[in-house]
Amino acid sequence: MKMEWAWLRGRTAVPEPRNEIGLEGSENCRLLLLHGLTGTPTEFAYIAHFAHRRGAVSVECPRLVNHGQPLAILARTSWRQLLDSARAHLRAASVRAKREDAALVVGGLSLGAVLSLILAAESPDDIAGVIALSPTLFYDGWNVPWSHRLIALADYVPIKHFIYLREQPPYGLKDPALRRKVAMSYERAKVGADEDPAQFGYAHFPLRLFCEMRHLIALCKRTLPQVRAPLLVLQAAEDDATSPRNAHYIIEHVNSQQTKLVMFADSYHVITADRDRAQVAAAMTEFCTSIARAHTREAERA
Repeated sequence: MKMEWAWLRGRTAVPEPRNEIGLEGSENCRLLLLHGLTGTPTEFAYIAHFAHRRGAVSVECPRLVNHGQPLAILARTSWRQLLDSARAHLRAASVRAKREDAALVVGGLSLGAVLSLILAAESPDDIAGVIALSPTLFYDGWNVPWSHRLIALADYVPIKHFIYLREQPPYGLKDPALRRKVAMSYERAKVGADEDPAQFGYAHFPLRLFCEMRHLIALCKRTLPQVRAPLLVLQAAEDDATSPRNAHYIIEHVNSQQTKLVMFADSYHVITADRDRAQVAAAMTEFCTSIARAHTREAERA
């Protein structure tokens, strides 16, 4: 990532972009998907429509707090706000699932995977299954610079409020056509100017958010042993941001009786949109279907 400096202040909130996804299906399973940090619900567009069309799953992809707002507002977001936002989305999805007598599966990409695992640890009675896509506990992918290790020091100095890291190729994408589309959007973006993150997310990553992410990662690691719901972990073997070490760490530290790890050979970090997206969507739909069947059997025994 290329480092850029800016002092952003005085920005006001703007109307939220209309990019959240909500699809109602006939299967007795509801899937809540949380996007990544500086990302957007559209990361799950293909996945959501696949699961809805092929599995009749109800899918909702909400927007995390301050995403879609000017970069200055996003940069001030704390880890507690991000977690509270995820909790609020879980509460709303849980109400809908209980009203429909449906099983609730929670999943997420990158930061969304971290949040999903925390939610599963905190709310075992509400969550019937967890899907972690490209989980981010260690930034150790092949495209992560050595300087990333210094972020832990930046958390304690004011410099974190003025540094913005510009996203660089391959943008978590192995697909060259999609990568070109993202590049065209990101190359026009200037730190401090209004960005349009509705489709591809933000072109700049506030250093302060990396610091906040560290606290969520630490919490996730502490609570992994409390995760007991069936777990599906999906990751690219060549993930440019987070190596397969992340997936293996999670599998080894949860207490779920049912765990499955699927690796993909033709994608990078954003597996929900990259070359393996169809296989990713199929694995997620199959998992949701199995959770729905288990929910039905349990209801019949009751």
